[in-house]
Amino acid sequence: MIVVLFFLLAETDLAKMLGDPQALRQWVQDIGWLGPVALMGLMALAIVISPLPSAPIALAAGAAYGHIWGTVYVTIGAEAGALIAFAIARFLGGETLQRWFGDKLALGLMGSQKRLMGLVFGLRLLPFISFDVVSYAAGLTPLAAWRFALATFAGVAPVSFLLTHFGDRLAGGELGSLALAVLALGLVTGGSLYFARSRPHHDD
Repeated sequence: MIVVLFFLLAETDLAKMLGDPQALRQWVQDIGWLGPVALMGLMALAIVISPLPSAPIALAAGAAYGHIWGTVYVTIGAEAGALIAFAIARFLGGETLQRWFGDKLALGLMGSQKRLMGLVFGLRLLPFISFDVVSYAAGLTPLAAWRFALATFAGVAPVSFLLTHFGDRLAGGELGSLALAVLALGLVTGGSLYFARSRPHHDD
């Protein structure tokens, strides 16, 4: 299925567009009312299939639909993709995923339900931590699905807003707002790093 999917992406030039926010923005605008559906589907796909980038999709969503609706579309797509990856991990088990990702799955996602939930939330706020790896790794833990969904939503919504806002300002050429967006993203990243370091390592 993955081979067929990559073949279809290559035939439609969509694979190239996934790395180009401006081309992706133009494409979703050209397809009209299907644009939001396509963005949400691509966002989910980028999370389920690890090599596909998700940041350009969020930037394109902001450029095409603004930071409010762009955030809604990106958050829904990311949540759907995360839940699919989580379900795949639960279905396939650890040995299969270990062959796929190797040591990248060793994220220390063990502990109580509250600690796992807090850890998933904190990792969602770190842009340089692979979103898909966290989703697959969480599926291998005892974390309840509803807790995973809630922690993912709470973590992905603010990051999605910042990325789509960045895309919206980038499309408008507003350099001052771009600087503020970059600063805000840095503060979110720094705050989440502090959260991860200062959180006590005991079961709740």
